[in-house]
Amino acid sequence: MPPPEPPRHGRPGFAELFAALPVATLVLDPEDRITHANTAAEHMLNLSERLMIGQPIDAILPPPGLSRSPHGNDIAMLDIEMETSRGVRMRVDFIETQVPASPGWRAITLRTTSRMRTLGGTSDRAAAGRAAVGAAAMLAHEIKNPLSGIRGAAQLLGAGELTNLITTEVDRIAALIDRMEDFSDTRPLPLTGENIYPLLGHARAVALAGFARGVPIEERFDPSLPPARINRDALLQIVINLLKNAREAVRGVRDPLIAISTAYRHGMAINLAPDKPRVPLPIEICVIDNGPGAPPEIVDALFDPFVSGRPEGQGLGLALVDKLARDMGGIVEYARDGERSVTVFRLLLPRAAS
Repeated sequence: MPPPEPPRHGRPGFAELFAALPVATLVLDPEDRITHANTAAEHMLNLSERLMIGQPIDAILPPPGLSRSPHGNDIAMLDIEMETSRGVRMRVDFIETQVPASPGWRAITLRTTSRMRTLGGTSDRAAAGRAAVGAAAMLAHEIKNPLSGIRGAAQLLGAGELTNLITTEVDRIAALIDRMEDFSDTRPLPLTGENIYPLLGHARAVALAGFARGVPIEERFDPSLPPARINRDALLQIVINLLKNAREAVRGVRDPLIAISTAYRHGMAINLAPDKPRVPLPIEICVIDNGPGAPPEIVDALFDPFVSGRPEGQGLGLALVDKLARDMGGIVEYARDGERSVTVFRLLLPRAAS
């Protein structure tokens, strides 16, 4: 009996190279069935390769317009809107190419365009965050100090309906300025390796005891998740803000449901900046709700400051979530799963060094 083959080191094989491709890629056989799907495709389509293999491409991603060139030529359609069979809409560059020396075999690549609020939008969101930092610092300096003088002058007028109105409105504006000041703290966050589950449990308990009282919050956890590289306070604030957002989203839903899920995403990595190496972000935390989702007209700006889908919203909660995620070296994404009629906010974080 030959000895076991030693583990291979050095040159990667096809599986490792294909999984590491930064562009979502599907390989189709001559019968239009999926034979391979890389990690980026799994993430974009929200399906595992195991579930996609053997499925007709139309059952996963109905091709836009022409499914193939009548003469076997390549197809490229740029900046088009597509919808998966599960109802997820996305704007992509769709490229279909023939596989040389393999008649009938094709490769499809899907690359998100700059109009999508996914991995490609991190630089735009960072710029929006920097603009919010400047606005917050300016407003805090120019407005907050005079507010305290207005409040003091109102109290000198004595008790009365108008005095109460003035002090109430001053306190409301001061609270808004306090929230905006969160953006003006540009100090690096101290990051440590942490087990995220006690923090998720604490955030869930806070929600159930207060703003989400009476709404079930399910836990769908991967028990084998390794420690993440995080800041405890920042992660707690992110999850609580997302749970608050979910609670508002399900208000008025007959059978409201909120869920927190975790998963380990092998091969997930992004470019946080054009001149930086790809950063692995395998730790996934999702907050899911069965509300109606964000209005289509604000989806592209959902994480920008002062953008809100609610008339009473201030548009700061998700912007702060995005800033804190980036401060920890991660990202946050929004997706709408039309098949399950749920909204998903996905937080991707780095793994702690072993």
